[in-house]
Amino acid sequence: MKKSLFKILAKINKSILPSVSKLNVNKLSKADKVLVAYKYWVTLHVLD
Repeated sequence: MKKSLFKILAKINKSILPSVSKLNVNKLSKADKVLVAYKYWVTLHVLD
């Protein structure tokens, strides 16, 4: 149940949220850093 929820969140993230993989991490704003952290957290739970 929990893993399927995170899979759904990952699909929503991929379709709605912007990609930040090509940006310089040192120049990201705080909001962009939060976005990266959230995507990382969801990805970890999908792969768990």
